[in-house]
Amino acid sequence: MELWFTERHTPSVKFSIKVDRQLYTAQSEFQRIDVFDSKEFGRFLTLDGYMMLTEKDEFIYHEMIVHVPMAVHPNARRVLIIGAGDGGVVRELTRYHQIEHIDLVEIDELVVEVCKKYLPQTACRLDDERVHIYYEDGLKFIRSKENEYDLIIVDSTDPFGPGEGLFTKEFYGNCYKALKEDGIMVNQHESPFYDEDAAAMQRAHKRIVESFAISKVYQAHIPTYPSGHWLFGFASKKYHPVKDLNAAAWNLLGIHTQYYNTRLHAGAFALPSYVEGLLKMLNPKRRNLFRLRRGLRGRGDRPVRGAL
Repeated sequence: MELWFTERHTPSVKFSIKVDRQLYTAQSEFQRIDVFDSKEFGRFLTLDGYMMLTEKDEFIYHEMIVHVPMAVHPNARRVLIIGAGDGGVVRELTRYHQIEHIDLVEIDELVVEVCKKYLPQTACRLDDERVHIYYEDGLKFIRSKENEYDLIIVDSTDPFGPGEGLFTKEFYGNCYKALKEDGIMVNQHESPFYDEDAAAMQRAHKRIVESFAISKVYQAHIPTYPSGHWLFGFASKKYHPVKDLNAAAWNLLGIHTQYYNTRLHAGAFALPSYVEGLLKMLNPKRRNLFRLRRGLRGRGDRPVRGAL
């Protein structure tokens, strides 16, 4: 009998992978965790039945969420990661010798333990001495942080279940507060293709725009994510993701990548017309008001934030 993993993308669209065997299954305090092995994509991790990563294409997501901001920020030394218990973001960050400190906040300790055992390809650098792991809610963790990080990477799950709080206005406001005056925040921004995912993307982007003066969207193509077309958000207090890219400096680092490069970097921010249309539908008035208030009140002030 054949075994298939199937993920529902819409009521009329499903994505399936033929499974050789199931390596692990358990229900944690927060979610169901499964690890499968397949011929085409190697081992892959699912949470509550949703694809998180596969060995074959995880490099695309992790390289794009890490190297884009690292190629822009000239001196990122302290980094906060929220989510990312699989270790892929940590793996990419530890390739930068200038990074001195990495805080990883993952709500589900079992995810980390499972990935260490079954997905060493991504979890291989979680024991780096610069990495400090906190098993707690990212929303609560960041409330007490101020002017502490050069870069925040929000590698959250989808905007429901354990990751729901990481898509709120309060959370993005607290990220702004936790960043230094030239800090950058990057997050996964969902897919723009299917209506339900596109609406979630718009909601998240609107809340980020309300907190950050610079807020852009970029893209990558990830075969096992819904529609294969995936977006990331780039929010910054100071640096523009394309104008402030220092391609020469990043290339001198000699970091070998499979997907990211500095030529692709600029192109990733050139969005298809339909995605531009989705973003233009958001009301720009609050963004303009935010910029005006920052100019009038000074660098130390921040926009008013509250719960949804």
